[in-house]
Amino acid sequence: MYYFLAGVLSVVGLLFISTNLFFTNNTNAAVDKKPDGTFPQDYKIVSPKIPVNITIFGEGVPLENFEVYERVDREVLVNTYWHSATILAIKRAARWFPVIEPILKQNNIPDDFKYLAVVESNLENVVSPAGATGCWQFIKSAATQFGLEVNDEVDERYDVEKSTLAACNYLKEGYAKFGNWTMSASSYNAGINGIGKWSGLQKSTNYWNLVLGSETSRYVSRIIAMKLIMENPPAYGYDLKEVDLYKPLKFKEIKLDTSVTDFADYVATLGINYKTLKLYNPWLRDTALKNKNGVAYIIKVPEEGGINLIKE
Repeated sequence: MYYFLAGVLSVVGLLFISTNLFFTNNTNAAVDKKPDGTFPQDYKIVSPKIPVNITIFGEGVPLENFEVYERVDREVLVNTYWHSATILAIKRAARWFPVIEPILKQNNIPDDFKYLAVVESNLENVVSPAGATGCWQFIKSAATQFGLEVNDEVDERYDVEKSTLAACNYLKEGYAKFGNWTMSASSYNAGINGIGKWSGLQKSTNYWNLVLGSETSRYVSRIIAMKLIMENPPAYGYDLKEVDLYKPLKFKEIKLDTSVTDFADYVATLGINYKTLKLYNPWLRDTALKNKNGVAYIIKVPEEGGINLIKE
């Protein structure tokens, strides 16, 4: 009996060892599929290279100062490896940069400020916990100060063209006060009065020399990081094809200077539905428009064939 039991245990033990070796070998084979032993898709966790010389808004960045270098390095790292957000920024830029760039140029604002919009909203009409709204993240008081209409029916913070123009006017005011675009950019985050206060207390008009709150201290470096990555995505590991990018909206414009009691009925006469109206005109905030003063609004509707409408 002893020898019988010993024999059975030996067989079971051999089977257990053989099974483990089989699955171990197959698991290793599944992980290490490439003959050269490298990780699938050549993926590596690396520290992206920071260029020796960087300019933002046409102004030099003092990377020779180790603290400035590390600020920029941090934001390049964060945004290089924040894959989903950065991919979406690249995709959306194909749609919205062609809208933003001409407005910046017409107003003599450096082209790099389009990356400020990326940092503010990732080129999306979002609302912050503080109530900052739209692609350029205006709070209501600043929006009205710079010429945007904001009420229950119309909120032009959601209009990319008009809010870009308002942002240009804000940045011009910052530049007029501080004399350089980097300080103007920082004031977009902390307010012109806020940056003015800290600049006065610290007796410096150089953004890189100011001791500021964490968000404002990181702000310009974030803009720099998005510029570096979005100007050369492959250098940071992003392999997007033309087909991956979001195409600009094709539309025609219609003048609307009367009230509308029901937008769903109104747009049906134009051959579209309410959702499509909102997609092209997110600044219309209600299902109706009183328009007591007969303001001439311009609404956008898709060109023929510009969108595949979903049938009821």
